[in-house]
Amino acid sequence: MKKVLIIDDNDDIRENVVETLKLAGYLSCSASNGKVGVEMALKEIPDLILCDIMMPELDGYAVLLMLSKQAATSTIPFIFLTAKAEHLDQRKGMDLGADDYIIKPFNGAELLNSIERRLSKKEAQETFYSSSFDQLGELVSKSDGLNELKEIIRNRKTRLLKKNQVVYYEGDPCPGLYLVLSGKIKTFKQTEEGRELITGFYSADKYLGINSSLCGSAYIDSAAAIESSALCLIPTSVLEELLNKYPQLGRSFIKLLSDDIREKEEQLLQLAYASVRKKMAEVILRLQRRLKISTLQVNISREDLAAMSGMATETVSRTLSDFIHEGIITKDGNIITIINLQRLALMKN
Repeated sequence: MKKVLIIDDNDDIRENVVETLKLAGYLSCSASNGKVGVEMALKEIPDLILCDIMMPELDGYAVLLMLSKQAATSTIPFIFLTAKAEHLDQRKGMDLGADDYIIKPFNGAELLNSIERRLSKKEAQETFYSSSFDQLGELVSKSDGLNELKEIIRNRKTRLLKKNQVVYYEGDPCPGLYLVLSGKIKTFKQTEEGRELITGFYSADKYLGINSSLCGSAYIDSAAAIESSALCLIPTSVLEELLNKYPQLGRSFIKLLSDDIREKEEQLLQLAYASVRKKMAEVILRLQRRLKISTLQVNISREDLAAMSGMATETVSRTLSDFIHEGIITKDGNIITIINLQRLALMKN
């Protein structure tokens, strides 16, 4: 039986939903405010969460944000129960990772249909372990560490992210190493004034948070999806076990970490000393290499280019226009196509 957590400060609504779920064959638990709801979600690990928006202690947005940052609850389908039908309110919830909205008042059929759709979607999208960690020792004895890591990744469930959804924030504790399965992720730092500096882009088969994972520290920057993406979390305990058993795997991760540090050093040098044209050329080339794009096309917004190069958006626009007029690139919306790779690579400072 699937378990559903209801978080709502209205006693009548909460009791009616519990009764409806019981008649439909669901287990249920309930909380009368957001703070208790978060505690109960972490304790019970329900299959789905129904949550009101306007509540004491913590509102629904805060509940969703807090649960999305915990590995145990980040993939649980989350449905808002709300009287707020405005588009901006719904957009805010979806940006935070909500799966659906049910507008009050609602009937039992509408509620159950939404629950069933979300549970079915989750089952279709997630891939669970085919073998338990109790068998890990036997598995690793049959192959080298790199192949075994791939096997673990293949059999772990995935975390699905919508565009702009945050993976983690700078300073959050690091539960393990993320592998990007599909889509694109950016890492970034923000100044006190809210200005963003992008520190890296990660596409399929790239590891995210490797510095924090290997150092055992909190995340040193924030990460968010720049398009719909799927991630796999390799818990620290599993990673440490593999690293201890396979020195070759450890050397591979040290190389990845070294490459990541070297790229960030190059970025800092460019920010400090390169001209505007040189900065822009290097950013486009770095994206082309980092995102493993073979067609010489880069899909990135003007704002992200500015955040990656440390320039104003107006400067980015002017520089891109110069490159277009000089026949170095073409641009269609956010898609930049490199026409003359050699000129871009040999751009003078």
